[in-house]
Amino acid sequence: MDVKTLVEEISHLEYDDRLTFLEKTIETLRTEPSKILEEAAMLLQKDYVKDKELTAFTSIDFENFYEAR
Repeated sequence: MDVKTLVEEISHLEYDDRLTFLEKTIETLRTEPSKILEEAAMLLQKDYVKDKELTAFTSIDFENFYEAR
């Protein structure tokens, strides 16, 4: 279904149904980026565990850093 047809069909819905449709659409848009990031992190997990160049700075994770002025 193309966008024009979808908009036309939605316009025939009752107000409350249109509002529900919009809320559900916005909800999917908000969760989509986090799903993509989660999938990307899972794909790279092996690299971060095994590749010493990617984990080199984790040895200083708990050191305090102070801004030099």
